[in-house]
Amino acid sequence: MVAFVFPGQGSQYVGMGKELADTFPICRQVFEEADDALGQKISRLCFDGPAEELQLTEHTQPAILAMSVAVCRLLTSRGYGSHYMAGHSLGEYSAHVAAGTLGFADALRLVSRRGRYMQEAVPVGQGAMAVVMGLDAEGVQRACTEVAGDEVVSAANLNTPSQVAISGHVQAVERAGVRARELGAKRVVPLSVSAPFHCALMKPAEIRLEPELRALVVRDPSVPVIANIDAKPKRAGTESVEALIRQVSSPVLWEASVRTLVDVGVSTFLEVGPGRVLTGLIKKTDRAVRVLNVEDSDGLASVESIWASLGDNTV
Repeated sequence: MVAFVFPGQGSQYVGMGKELADTFPICRQVFEEADDALGQKISRLCFDGPAEELQLTEHTQPAILAMSVAVCRLLTSRGYGSHYMAGHSLGEYSAHVAAGTLGFADALRLVSRRGRYMQEAVPVGQGAMAVVMGLDAEGVQRACTEVAGDEVVSAANLNTPSQVAISGHVQAVERAGVRARELGAKRVVPLSVSAPFHCALMKPAEIRLEPELRALVVRDPSVPVIANIDAKPKRAGTESVEALIRQVSSPVLWEASVRTLVDVGVSTFLEVGPGRVLTGLIKKTDRAVRVLNVEDSDGLASVESIWASLGDNTV
């Protein structure tokens, strides 16, 4: 079986989608729809930058969503499909657009506001994130618990068996990094992010986003979408919305999501959208699965060259 997986914030880069839009009318149409929905040239930011503007969270999120949907529509127009979908943080919205749970225009406008709400939840300079490498999730959480004090620091992205991102107040994240190294972590790398995502400090953003998510017209997804909050498949629109609400201030259970997909029989993962971040994370979680990615014509050609060997793996 095949799963489409969609990247989150951090995978963006200037130039993403330009070659696809120049080559494939269906991709160009997606970017035109995005521009119309947002009332701004999000396509220009994707294709030409500047990087500083693209990296603003309220621009980054709809830009990655548009790029991912462009790739997904190209794939489906050529007969490629999936049995399951999943996305990392923002990527969960891309997955739900691809599965038909959310309308594309609605999702674009929503994630732009989501990005702004997340940025505004914590004053600049008060939050931080870091990646802890070489220590399991239990050890990372122990480090956070032992040093938090009256501040916030917790596991935010449980990406692989030995890679966990932590998030919270600046000094608490620094203390947790020191403690994690004492507990055996090989490296602790600060992340260049604009806010401390997926921790309790994001609760104000969750509260602002909740009524907007509940107001959307949603459908049941065409294929199950694995949720970040519990690594379980969502098969109804209502439970999908609940998962997206809770996701804002909850950790991303990515390793568990990959294992859920493997357990139900997925043997091929196709990363749909910019970059190869998820490709690397999936390989570190289960080396036995096949992982492909499509972000340009070369990636599409690679998929076309091996898809026939996958057998009856589309829906």
